[in-house]
Amino acid sequence: MSDTEIKSAVREKYGQIAQKSNSCCGPTCGCGTEAGIAGTIIMNDLYSDVDPSIRENADLGLGCGIPTEFADLKRGMTVLDLGSGAGIDVFVAAKEVGPTGKVIGVDMTKEMVVRARMNKNKLRAENTEFRLGEIENLPVDTESVDRVISNCVINLVPDKRRAFGEMRRVLKPGGKFTVSDIVSVGEIPGEIRKDMTEWAGCVAGALDREEYLGIVLEAGFREVKVVVDKPYSLDPFLPFALHSITVSATK
Repeated sequence: MSDTEIKSAVREKYGQIAQKSNSCCGPTCGCGTEAGIAGTIIMNDLYSDVDPSIRENADLGLGCGIPTEFADLKRGMTVLDLGSGAGIDVFVAAKEVGPTGKVIGVDMTKEMVVRARMNKNKLRAENTEFRLGEIENLPVDTESVDRVISNCVINLVPDKRRAFGEMRRVLKPGGKFTVSDIVSVGEIPGEIRKDMTEWAGCVAGALDREEYLGIVLEAGFREVKVVVDKPYSLDPFLPFALHSITVSATK
């Protein structure tokens, strides 16, 4: 199983989701919806307080947190969303940074980028931009953004050390990231790690919580904080648990 195979499986699944004609809020698409370990536990109705026009167009039910709530966004900032999908967190952040700010979304799935750009036009979100690219090799200039956000995506990335290294590269000195993601507590068996359905379902790529935080520290970030830690109910006979955590850290 190579990184290329993993990315291909993930890209295929999320490309299919992007091409669905209707909004897909809640546990009806995205991580955990196919037959598999996660079932329908991960997706929640996270954006109940968000402008209905944004939700209708851009909420595909793919998140496991709301990183924008903890990102300390301010007017005029430049924000980067990793794995931006149809753009829900981009558009939420765009309202926070205002017309003098900018929010860039990066996604490796072409169909998602196309859908996000359509949503940009529908919402007239002029301070947003969507780029096709991979998190391990971001199409973003060095030290060009004030904040990085991401929502239930880093677990899908095969090389997480490189992903956090890229976050640090693009952040300005003193910049911060806020990431919501799925981590494990306990060892995920090897046969699950090799299952492409579980990779695309946000399970097989989940790192142990302490290993995940260790990678953040190794990347050179400081002030690393877990601001949300939500456990999910799984089969009690499994040797591991899954948690949704929201982590923030400073360059």
